[in-house]
Amino acid sequence: MNEAFTVLDPDFKLSPFTGMGKKHYIECAKYLLERAFSHVASADSPFAFPIVPGKTYPQADSPAWRFRSLEFESLERTLTLAAPLMHAEPDITIRGIKLRDYYCGQLYKMFTPGHAQSLPLPEELPDATYQFTCEFGGLFKTLLLLPDVIWPYFSQKQKDEMAVCISKWAHHRTTQNNWRIFNLVALSFLKKQGYAIDDELLKSHLLWVVSYHSGDGWYLEQTYNYYTISLFIVYGTIWARTFGDEHYPEIAATIERSARKMMETYPYFFARDGYINMWARSICYRTWVSGGFPVSFLLKDGSPLDPGWARRLCSGSILQFVTREDFYHNDIPALGFYGHKEYMVQDYSCPGSPFLMFLPFICLALPDDSPFWTAQETEGEWRSLGDSSKLSVLEKPGLVLVNHGLTGASEIIPGKTYYDDPNYSKLVYNTHFPWEDHDPEGGTAMEYAFRSLDPRDLRGDDINFYLTGKKIGNDAAANADFGISRSMVFNGYRDGVLYRQAIMRKPPNNGVGYIVDLAEAVLPGGVIRVDRSRLAFEHELTLGHFGLPHLDGVAAKVRHFADGRRKIITAAIAGRRVALIAYSGWDGLEARVHRNRNAEADESTVAYAFKRRTAKNPAMELMITILLHRRDDGDWTEAELDPVLSFEIQDITSAYSALGARLALRDGRRLIVDFADIDGNRGC
Repeated sequence: MNEAFTVLDPDFKLSPFTGMGKKHYIECAKYLLERAFSHVASADSPFAFPIVPGKTYPQADSPAWRFRSLEFESLERTLTLAAPLMHAEPDITIRGIKLRDYYCGQLYKMFTPGHAQSLPLPEELPDATYQFTCEFGGLFKTLLLLPDVIWPYFSQKQKDEMAVCISKWAHHRTTQNNWRIFNLVALSFLKKQGYAIDDELLKSHLLWVVSYHSGDGWYLEQTYNYYTISLFIVYGTIWARTFGDEHYPEIAATIERSARKMMETYPYFFARDGYINMWARSICYRTWVSGGFPVSFLLKDGSPLDPGWARRLCSGSILQFVTREDFYHNDIPALGFYGHKEYMVQDYSCPGSPFLMFLPFICLALPDDSPFWTAQETEGEWRSLGDSSKLSVLEKPGLVLVNHGLTGASEIIPGKTYYDDPNYSKLVYNTHFPWEDHDPEGGTAMEYAFRSLDPRDLRGDDINFYLTGKKIGNDAAANADFGISRSMVFNGYRDGVLYRQAIMRKPPNNGVGYIVDLAEAVLPGGVIRVDRSRLAFEHELTLGHFGLPHLDGVAAKVRHFADGRRKIITAAIAGRRVALIAYSGWDGLEARVHRNRNAEADESTVAYAFKRRTAKNPAMELMITILLHRRDDGDWTEAELDPVLSFEIQDITSAYSALGARLALRDGRRLIVDFADIDGNRGC
């Protein structure tokens, strides 16, 4: 195949925005599996997805067990599509291969000794955690939800033979956070099928999982990310309905409670057209976050979501990708976001990993009369937004969600990030302006990028900057590059202003002299930033806007404006444009072409503000900046490019804090930016 998926015979009466009904989900699943099965030589052969050179596994020099892991992961994750499809059409064949026979045959080979595809047992490998555990969890989550598609077709003898391998991996060492879910799902499946398990181990995993709940329906997973939705909520709800309600009702009720809380804000993660946001790690999983829509209909007393809006967003997120030919690489989903981008993937991924993105196809497990299928599509709360923007503040995970009625885009503003990683550390993530990787030469998109000019840094003599008589090496070459924030701190939302802190360096540099205090308020299609620079030594600083990809090699058009009170730079590509306005605190505005950073193209343009401070003891400064985005080709209005009527910078605020501001906005708002006690209000 060389044409992307299209919705044939769309049902615009039921689904006026996407045309997608249940039959179209079935057609889409078949289409995707047709492409995937082009890599299956025969009914007896495993998936043979081509190895992708780079950081992902396996590579040519990988040990044999890594190739078994590739085969198992590819099989299990394509089952994310195949199992719901078999539930809908039990005798379905793809490229002449009956899916039920194929998956049963492959699983039997993998789970019993003596076959070339047999999985190693834990005792045959060094004591560690392995990808096999993850895939066992995914497999048995599917078989718990869909008990009719695979397990009944094995003989009792075959089941007993396979249970040995399954049990050893289910009981094996796991790692923290979401991985416990994989073990507990596999253990629960075994117990449900009548096999003996370590019940205390299962209970321990369950209590550990519950302990990670942080509030607002969110779970701590290294930092906060989509794993809360796709694993804790989706896997957790499936476990609760199929096993937990009977065996661990209190724990199942706890998971149910958090899922319902999550659903209060869940739809606001998605754009008006259903687009998902490229945020956090495991980017190649893409629409797995959309699995929350169908699983919400497994909650007791029904889904709390508007069913027409739920299907509209779920369908829109799938169409965001499957309708683009650049999404496919070797006939399967690329290891990236749209096309393959090496810097977007992790070393735990393999060519089959992206098939987890089809988690929302569990909707095919819902009955035909489910409201998910019968309700007419709606645009939910977007209908009432007009040109205004809706803000949802989740204080416990430190996340702020913004839905821009003017542009139809949604944004994620992170507040609790523990390390410098563009997956997590950017100022904001936008559904229609996917993030770019960091550029050590500066001008990084949607980041404050900092470069030390302190000569002590450049010598690398004393990492603590004090005379100790000891020569402690720091990397002078690294300090000559721009770096992004090492962590992001959430400091609260009050009086229409969100407060955070970008910590540009960590101990032993203390971090106290390397802080940008962030204060921002939402504008239609953008944000006003009134940020306080507390950078104590010589430095350079840049603030980048969203990156604009050079689609088909066409560069962005950049324009500069200025008057006595502001500097302006705009940049535009077809259908997208940005504007950056600087009122205070910056030396100038520029645009930079970045290479091999953007999600959509090899080159991109980023408009950014910059300043250079060379005094040994630079003063604190307020940087007042506007960042706007549009999804059309029209001209900016004067009102859009000058939303601040007036501002007053205060040395001492009414709350006795240093360096705040009062602003009068064109929309009638009066903003007070006051960093009082910001360091004492840290939440991370």
